[in-house]
Amino acid sequence: MEVTHSSSAQAGRPAPDATPSGSVLRPRPVRKSFFASLTLLDWAFALLLAAGAGFALHRYNAHMNYYDELVLVCSVPTFAVLGWRWKPVRLLMVLIAALSIGAISLYQGDLGRAETSFFLKYLLSSQSAILWMSALLVIATVFYWIGMLTRSPSGGSIGSRLTWAAVLMGFVGLMVRWYESYLIGADVGHIPISNLYEVFVLFCLITSLFYLYYEQHYQTRALGAFVLLVISAAVGFLMWYSVARDAQQIQPLVPALQSWWMKIHVPANFIGYGSFALSAMVSVAYLLKERGVLADRLPGFDVLDDVMYKSIAVGFAFFTIATILGAAWAAQAWGGYWSWDPKETWALIVWLNYAAWLHMRLMKGLRGSVAAWWALTGLLVTTFAFLGVNMFLSGLHSYGKL
Repeated sequence: MEVTHSSSAQAGRPAPDATPSGSVLRPRPVRKSFFASLTLLDWAFALLLAAGAGFALHRYNAHMNYYDELVLVCSVPTFAVLGWRWKPVRLLMVLIAALSIGAISLYQGDLGRAETSFFLKYLLSSQSAILWMSALLVIATVFYWIGMLTRSPSGGSIGSRLTWAAVLMGFVGLMVRWYESYLIGADVGHIPISNLYEVFVLFCLITSLFYLYYEQHYQTRALGAFVLLVISAAVGFLMWYSVARDAQQIQPLVPALQSWWMKIHVPANFIGYGSFALSAMVSVAYLLKERGVLADRLPGFDVLDDVMYKSIAVGFAFFTIATILGAAWAAQAWGGYWSWDPKETWALIVWLNYAAWLHMRLMKGLRGSVAAWWALTGLLVTTFAFLGVNMFLSGLHSYGKL
């Protein structure tokens, strides 16, 4: 009896595995690990960050304590991973460093050169750079709306580029302001996140960056018209506050703020505030689309819902961290972790509000208009915790009054 062999067997190769139905199982493609997928350019960027941190440690070591050095060292892997995962931010970091160092070199140790040097006076001093940031954000808002209402891709594209430019100028303004504070006096120098003027600049920058990330991730510029509205509102307050209170002037830190805790507590807090504000403006877009307003120009409900959820989740995580850090700071400054100060109480209300939103989302599948209205209401609660407490209430945080 003659036995017929398969061609694979005749060739000396084992037959491929097959399912019971006879279909061939193909090998799964091997996925590279995250680090294995990094290119030479990625590692060069990380090396550049490390070199920059080394330069800062060498050049400004006299103005740093142990905690400052630790934060600077930890920032290298943090920003490296950020640059690896979000490529456009790498050029932003390089330009911020280049323009900031250029501006600092123009001062030549003399704060008075802010009025005599052309580039400092009109472009790179802290006040000039922050004014450029403010103007660019407002103009970007206009172009985003033009792009949406006229269905013009170029309008949204210009708005996006202007927003990137605004973020660049804003961060340069903060970096230079940091240096300017030390030119006033070694006892005055501090990180520029200590008063309402400075944290409003930080809010504009953080909210803009989060929006730009979502814009790229979801490949839509339609939400810029809404998110930039709340940022422009913050710019409006910033301008009023500067004129009415001369708030742009650098002031020494009050004793309660003379702590390294401020350098990590405040940024974490405003990542939360920025994310919550972004989610609220996305909820406005959701509610308008639901009522047929600009419905064909906005992303689908699934995209709007996803951005809303991710913004609140990220904001909640950082706000939780900020609250814990604030309690540790309070224990050091005032001798107790919690004192039911009005600012602390309203921070707890904000935390509970978004904790409940996330709980309903994850446990009960909260979506749709109820989730959108809740996120929009959350902005009102957050705004009162941020500004209303300073305007109408007093307490241990009275250094932040308007």
